[in-house]
Amino acid sequence: MMKNFSSSSLHSNNNQTTNHVRERNNRKYSLLSALPLRFSLRGYGFCMATLFLFCFASLFYQLNGGPPKILLDIRQYLGESTFLDDHGPPAPNVLPFPSQVVYNRVGKCGSRTVVILLRLLAEKHQFNLVSSDIHNKTRLTKHEQVDLMKNISNIPQPFLYTRHVHFLNFTRFRIEQPVYINIIRDPINRFLSNYFFRRFGDWRGEQNHLIRTPGMKDDERYLDINVCILENYPECSNPRVFYIIPYFCGQHPQCREPGVWALERAKQNVQENYLLVGILEELEDVLLLLERLLPHYFTGVLSIYQSPDYKKMGNMTGTVRKHTPTLEALQVLYHRMRYEYEFYNFIRDQFHLMKKKIGLKSVSQPPAHSPSFLRELALRTPEPLDEDEEFDTDLEDANSWLVHP
Repeated sequence: MMKNFSSSSLHSNNNQTTNHVRERNNRKYSLLSALPLRFSLRGYGFCMATLFLFCFASLFYQLNGGPPKILLDIRQYLGESTFLDDHGPPAPNVLPFPSQVVYNRVGKCGSRTVVILLRLLAEKHQFNLVSSDIHNKTRLTKHEQVDLMKNISNIPQPFLYTRHVHFLNFTRFRIEQPVYINIIRDPINRFLSNYFFRRFGDWRGEQNHLIRTPGMKDDERYLDINVCILENYPECSNPRVFYIIPYFCGQHPQCREPGVWALERAKQNVQENYLLVGILEELEDVLLLLERLLPHYFTGVLSIYQSPDYKKMGNMTGTVRKHTPTLEALQVLYHRMRYEYEFYNFIRDQFHLMKKKIGLKSVSQPPAHSPSFLRELALRTPEPLDEDEEFDTDLEDANSWLVHP
């Protein structure tokens, strides 16, 4: 009896011990199975918070052009970092569009007026102005074209590059094409201004013309312009008087031959590559349009142009000894420049159309009627403006040749 009791009691104790161990193990396993779930939720929340902070910090960094002040304070507290050494400087601020502008200025079409304005504007608006001093090399070899285009493209943006040079096709050489702007004037006015400027210079100095044309003999310097035109001297004939169109046609050899091919190619380039081509006879409207189209370059340009200080700067640039040829000479010259006039009229129509589209209220005076012989030749050139333009050679007597002395 005692043995059986002891045996049953021992068996009962063993069962209790086994159940206790099983229960404790089950409790342990249930706790362990709950831990991964608890860690997963906490880790998920941590990851989401980190991602949010990263996105917010990145956005703040980009909007302000650099790291927030708190990160700089942390960096200063922890010591100098080598991040810039490893990764370089942060990306610059977003550039204005367009940030590459080329003004391939046409000779004796107000270019000195505009360059003076650009120098003042570059200082005011902090863009890079590069004005080339090369005046007598408008046609380039293929190698020279590539070198010049690469040099232009390497100018720190935003920039405006200006030079007397015929149109350059950047895309032909797989270089990013800049935006072009330009200004032209009545072709005969441009010719007369250049003819007398080469011989007698301007009011900046009595010897200025001798510096520009040191090899010109007195017979050529004092050659009567009527004789030059009527007796068909090279300077007053084609291809020398075919001058404006090649600036827009380009570097192709055929662009220098007066004809329809060069004319049509020039028109095509204007429509495809030029943001604006204005006319000198309406210069104030040109400046207003430039201010509207390129505000980061030209904001405030008209105020500068109309200021007394600016006019003092331009007082010495008027061409001296300039006079008007005879009516007969003008008629002959016009016939030689018929392609130039077709292009000029095309540009003037495009310019007026742009003013109308933008809704620009013109500040220039409307043109008067042309003389009878020009109406017969279908020439549409405005009469002289009443504006005070004597301070610049490119603006003085804008259409004086139309009035027979």
